[in-house]
Amino acid sequence: MVSSASDPFDRPLIGLSTAVETARYGVWEQRAALLAFTYVSAVTGAGGSAVLLPPMPFDPAATLAVLDGVVVTGGPDVDPGRYGAKAHVETDRPREDRDAWELALCQRALEMDLPLLAVCRGLQVLNVSLGGSLHQHLPDVVGHQGHRATVGHMSPNSVAFEPGTAVASILGASTEGLCHHHQALDRLSSQLQAVGFAADGTVEAVEVIGHRFAIGVQWHPEDNPGDDRLFTAFVEAAAHYRKGHRRETRPARLGPDAPDSFCEVKNVVIATEE
Repeated sequence: MVSSASDPFDRPLIGLSTAVETARYGVWEQRAALLAFTYVSAVTGAGGSAVLLPPMPFDPAATLAVLDGVVVTGGPDVDPGRYGAKAHVETDRPREDRDAWELALCQRALEMDLPLLAVCRGLQVLNVSLGGSLHQHLPDVVGHQGHRATVGHMSPNSVAFEPGTAVASILGASTEGLCHHHQALDRLSSQLQAVGFAADGTVEAVEVIGHRFAIGVQWHPEDNPGDDRLFTAFVEAAAHYRKGHRRETRPARLGPDAPDSFCEVKNVVIATEE
């Protein structure tokens, strides 16, 4: 496990994609960048520092250049138009800004060989970003509701892994994941290897061929704090990436009389008054 580190500057910076939805908090109800805090807890618990990445209308390359890893998170369905299909009656309304942002995050992260973990929707985005397609309503394919038995509640699901794969080296021959999805991978991108399967044949884990750490899973490891192996392996990969690819960005040490708060802009530390 990556150390929680007495020096916070040693923690790898992990980007987490977020949704933009109307939310109510305090006296306000307005559009907000949202992410379940379980993702933040999983990253920080594994030794990383979390950075939220809401959908933005530009190429994410410059953003990713200052990060050490990226998690493409769970959420609503990908627009089927992205893989040339018409919407199923059960498919969510499209979130065009989020689709565009996360598809670009996947593509740019892979170009940079940046450690990538794609969770649930994130796995589906990863497949679509590389030319794959999705089953829009999994019960039509497998004949049961077991992957989302109750809307709003996670369902346990056993997943078996192919031996000799990166995921198997982290999680062993099998694991029990927590699922909440009604879509799944259909046509698999030629750049992906399916490495984990549910008992009904649903693809539950993939690895991007030729990348050191680029894994997608259909379940929600962030919601199982009793098993942090996947996030620990991911943050460790990000720490190795940081050592090998990042220039030193640590700000100069402040003297004992310096203010408690400061910010860093282009490696220049600017003291601010409280």
